[in-house]
Amino acid sequence: MTKRTSAKYKIDRRMGENIWGRPKSPVNKREYGPGQHGQRRKGKMSDFGLQLRAKQKLKGYYGDLTEKQFRRIFGDAERLKGDTGELLIGLLERRLDAVVYRAKFVPTVFAARQFVNHGHVLVNGKRVNIPSYRVKEGDVIEVREKSRQMVVLLEAVQLAERDVPDYIEADHSKMTATFVRTPGLADVPYAVQMEPNLVIEYYAQN
Repeated sequence: MTKRTSAKYKIDRRMGENIWGRPKSPVNKREYGPGQHGQRRKGKMSDFGLQLRAKQKLKGYYGDLTEKQFRRIFGDAERLKGDTGELLIGLLERRLDAVVYRAKFVPTVFAARQFVNHGHVLVNGKRVNIPSYRVKEGDVIEVREKSRQMVVLLEAVQLAERDVPDYIEADHSKMTATFVRTPGLADVPYAVQMEPNLVIEYYAQN
């Protein structure tokens, strides 16, 4: 098992939820946490615990972002006018690796990060190899021609477990996707409930 796959499954076990909705998630068989004490009865979680868990779940979903990366995105959301929680989700969905994942060019957000890192993606005709690159509305993301026959790409397009959301227009025959608009929380097809309001509470108190 690759380190990336292992990390993905560890996140699911740690959260006790199948956060990407993957059919092979270990949580589908065991809903308790990892380790020898994973099956112990859980007490009621404190407000801090709920807030921390919401933050860890959101960080994990987008490829297990570091605290520094996530805190910077949250800071950007805070500086913008509007609902900070909605803005936070919008900024996370504007990450290039997230768009590549949403467009179904790759099977997982971990694979999306690697795919971008290795230079397989163009934004408006220019190669971009930074997964955190923030796309804008109207940007065209495409898989460069030399990479279009990769097995991971062809398999991802056929995945039945998720659809391309309506804020992205994908053309798999041309391996292109247009980022139509920045989504809000209700637009994003999360497999589990995300609670950005708890993330805001967490940072307000810490």
